[in-house]
Amino acid sequence: DAENPLLGETTCGSLLQKLQEIWDEVGESDEERDKMLLQIEQECLDVYKRKVEQAANSRAQLLQVLSDAKLEHSTLVSALGDKSSVGIQPEKGSETIKEQLAAIAPALEQLWKQKEERVKEFSDIQSQIQKICGEIAGNASEQTGALAVDESDLSLKKLDEYQVKLKELQKEKSDRLSKVLEYVSTVHDLCAVLGMDFFSTITEVHPSLGDSTGVQSKSISNDTLSRLAKTVSALNEDKKQRLHKLQELATQLIDLWNLMDTPEEERRLFNHVTCNSSALVDKVTVPGALALDLIEQAEVEVDRLDKQKSSRMKEIALKRQVELEKIFASVHIEIDPEAAREKIMALIDSGNVEPTELLADMDNQIMKAKEEALSRKEILDRVEKWMSACEEESWLEDYNRDENRYNASRGAHLNLKRAEKARILVNKIPGMVDTLVAKTRAWEEDRGMSFMYDGVPLLAMLDEYAMLRQEREEEKRRLR
Repeated sequence: DAENPLLGETTCGSLLQKLQEIWDEVGESDEERDKMLLQIEQECLDVYKRKVEQAANSRAQLLQVLSDAKLEHSTLVSALGDKSSVGIQPEKGSETIKEQLAAIAPALEQLWKQKEERVKEFSDIQSQIQKICGEIAGNASEQTGALAVDESDLSLKKLDEYQVKLKELQKEKSDRLSKVLEYVSTVHDLCAVLGMDFFSTITEVHPSLGDSTGVQSKSISNDTLSRLAKTVSALNEDKKQRLHKLQELATQLIDLWNLMDTPEEERRLFNHVTCNSSALVDKVTVPGALALDLIEQAEVEVDRLDKQKSSRMKEIALKRQVELEKIFASVHIEIDPEAAREKIMALIDSGNVEPTELLADMDNQIMKAKEEALSRKEILDRVEKWMSACEEESWLEDYNRDENRYNASRGAHLNLKRAEKARILVNKIPGMVDTLVAKTRAWEEDRGMSFMYDGVPLLAMLDEYAMLRQEREEEKRRLR
């Protein structure tokens, strides 16, 4: 019957007393009163039952929340692979359910935060891996979507595996980029030598290769590397072909210059062509050295000289013939120059002989003529001395026949001195002739041919001189 301070003065006891007063005033029977009290008790019991059920449901919900929290804690620890976090999970004991929930909540919050950071790390590293893989595959622009991170394994071990893979890919990217830059540099050098537009050539392989904004933006895909390798190979082949063509033209130019005795001033105009006439393909690095316009320029010059060649052929051939005639004349070999010139003109007009072959044959004749002249030099020098001595002999005979040779006329003393020298020289003539005959016979035996002097056998000339000299000596004896 005590008053409940929470409900004020009205309590169950006061209400029951109030009900008893009403029943007394009404005059309810004890039976009705007991029935009413039983009804009141049943209603109270129903209220308690409902409250107990509600409390039980609330406890079950809390237990489920606690179980879910524990499971989530275990899952996060397993995913993160952080075994040190297991100790944070509370053990079931004297703590109430709410105390256990309050204890596990900070651990869950920490694990969730750690998971978010780990997922971000995985996402970043996987994005980098995907980007590099895309660059290698050549479809980097297509892979723009966000990557789904496998949240079942967010351990540091797994992260290390991704980092190792990323480092391997970064090294491969660096190696590929170095290879690309090497190819680009090679293409640049080849385009410079060939006189080609480097920008259009390299952008045809891939647009990023001509971009000067940054090295990292250049394509490193398998397709780009393959196309770069093919481009370098094609440019190298083009370089070989152009060099071969240029060397052929240089050879033709040199042959034509030599053929037509082109002045050195004109030849120097094409030094840029002939300087590579014997160069190896790897040694040709001067920009524009194998440009198409240079090759065309050389072709035009070869064509021009080739057209001039036929018109100047006779002049050049006759020049060679004059040189040959001079050599023969200098060593007293008699030839028919008119017939030789007519033969040369006829060969050129007929077109049956290549000018180069004709001139080569004439050069060969000139070389043989020089060799012949060299072999005749010693004998011809002795012939010259012999003839000079014969002239002195003839003068001496005329001098001896002159009856006034001793007169004190002007110059007489000079003639007297000359006569003295002439007598000494004339006395040597027989020895000169004998030596000359021996030398000439040795020459003829060595070559199997006669030694001709202005169309006459030298030995015959010497024999004739010997006979004439003998006749003069006999005539002198008869006169004495």
